[in-house]
Amino acid sequence: MKDSARGGMKVERARLEPLIALRAALGLAIVIGFGLALLGPGAAASSAFGAFTAATASFQRSWRPRPALALVSGLTLAVSTFVGYLVGSRDTLAFLALLAAWTFLAGLLWAAGPTAGIIASGNVAIMLVTVTLPTSVAQAAGHAAVIAAGGMVQALLIVLFPVRRWGAQRDALADALAAEADYARRLRHDPLAPFDPQPLMKARDAAAVTARQARRRPAELHGARGLAERIRPVLASLADPAVGAPAGGPGRDRVRELLAAAAEVLDAAARAIRRGEPVRIPAPSLAVLKAPDQGDLLQGAPLRAARRLAALLDEVLETAEPGSGRTADPGSAMLRPTLPALVPLVVKAVRAELRPGSPVLRHALRVTAVACAGYVVGRALPFGHGYWAPMASVMVMRPDFTQTWSRAVARFGGTLVGVSVATAVVQLAHPGMYLSGLLAVLSAGVMYTLMHTGYAVGQACLSAYVVFLLGMGGLRWDQTVPDRVSLTLVGGLLAMAGYALYPAWETPRLRGRLADWLAAAGRYAHAVLTRYADPAGARPDDVRQALLATRDARIAWQEALDRAEGEPVRHRGLSRAAADGAAGALAALGRAVMLLEAHIPDRAHAPVPGAAALAAAVRADTEAGAKAVRERRVPQWREVPAVLADPGWEAEESGVLRAAAQQVLEALEELSEALRA
Repeated sequence: MKDSARGGMKVERARLEPLIALRAALGLAIVIGFGLALLGPGAAASSAFGAFTAATASFQRSWRPRPALALVSGLTLAVSTFVGYLVGSRDTLAFLALLAAWTFLAGLLWAAGPTAGIIASGNVAIMLVTVTLPTSVAQAAGHAAVIAAGGMVQALLIVLFPVRRWGAQRDALADALAAEADYARRLRHDPLAPFDPQPLMKARDAAAVTARQARRRPAELHGARGLAERIRPVLASLADPAVGAPAGGPGRDRVRELLAAAAEVLDAAARAIRRGEPVRIPAPSLAVLKAPDQGDLLQGAPLRAARRLAALLDEVLETAEPGSGRTADPGSAMLRPTLPALVPLVVKAVRAELRPGSPVLRHALRVTAVACAGYVVGRALPFGHGYWAPMASVMVMRPDFTQTWSRAVARFGGTLVGVSVATAVVQLAHPGMYLSGLLAVLSAGVMYTLMHTGYAVGQACLSAYVVFLLGMGGLRWDQTVPDRVSLTLVGGLLAMAGYALYPAWETPRLRGRLADWLAAAGRYAHAVLTRYADPAGARPDDVRQALLATRDARIAWQEALDRAEGEPVRHRGLSRAAADGAAGALAALGRAVMLLEAHIPDRAHAPVPGAAALAAAVRADTEAGAKAVRERRVPQWREVPAVLADPGWEAEESGVLRAAAQQVLEALEELSEALRA
């Protein structure tokens, strides 16, 4: 818990985007300025809420078009505000019921992803503030309209003044290629070096576009990701001593040269894609790749891998070159659903979480109870602005304990810093209405600039922004600052009490996550071995889908393990040493299957003897092993050893299948040994 608290207060180095922050601050300034000049401080504050939250939504880590995020945020906030006033202005109990329903729905929307969950939580939090501003239905409608207008202004500015168009997608693809380059360099010194597939997964997420985006996507962003996926197993098979070049001698030296040249090419392609510039690579690296079999130093499987690597890198260079002539065909792209088409998908995801034991459902129930309790406590305490307590709770609460705890600490610490700085400025400058608006815009601009450096930094800027924004209406600092600090602390304490009384610990589910990864790895191995057993009849897409499922399971395990580290509960049957050992064994299993994938025979190749029996054995053993892991038993491997011990089982002439199959068995045995610890 101490480490999680420090993590919440940590200020990290991050790539700043000042032009995007300036654009967001400009939109906020336009909205506040027109509101103060034409409608007064109350309407200016409402429109500022819309513009502020819309800009904040556009900074979320999402691949959906930024104007759409800003527009959806502003419009949904306007609806929340108007409905909240219609109910809350008549009956406190009715508003409490509406708050419960709205918060429960916002909690369930985490099933659709963190972006949807954050936007929905922000709407609930701001609704608690804005429903206190109007005094009639007509004014409530006007406030909702100016809130929506604030979101529209931000969306319009994003369209009119695009900054680094396709920049996020360029960075994701460049990061994937750079990760491959780093992998190639590490393989020169460690032939069994691990590889984190997360950059490739991120690039895949970024490659999913709407039909309209697919028609406008730059040519260099189309195709290179798929090539990077195909390069990784080739690099591993070239470096592996069991199926690649020998561990020493001239062949190994040649492989090191090829890996170094591949790293240079991949880095050059990454730089070109990131900056939209022509590819520039050293001539010696090109010379090495043009003649991968120079001097007959490589033969058999290593030679095939070297030639395949050279061909793939040629395609990378062709694809990464701006204006290469390639176009993004919408029919072949991974299409992301439009916002209207997304609604049934979100409904389906939410319905899937309406089951006992669902972490998302538990989060929705927990945050609903805490928000309602915070609203009641805030009204009962002798402070003004009682809505700050439930607002703080809703904004810090997440489906897992670690994030909730670290954000609660960071929010309180950031609030103390922000209100202290804002208070000092107010006491020294005594700003009027327009100067308070300017200071609010500056605070928001700093927050947008430092958005990704840490939650505590953002909360400090946000606290100052709220103090200055309320100061536009003539509220003195001593009417807002003590209340905000006290009620923020109350909200954080309520959030932690809610998690203590109704937790959803990740630690007890670790064995299930590990079993899911093992089962997915078994299906991946089965799909690859099926290609060996029936090259002409097997479906190529089965291997790809199985690989993606394995990566998803691996990331789910890693995220669960990271969350469990910050939970104040016991390991319940899976110690940290056992978890690390099991993860290493499953990573080795995936690597062995990846080596097999690098040498999959073409469709004209004859079936490989014994591959079908090995595929069935791996599938049976991994499914039984996954069941044993869930039941807290040590898996026993029977089918795979029996197949490998059969004297009639023969691998292909290169020995790739036999060598990789032996690595599969060793990885399974390592998993059992780790779980015995």
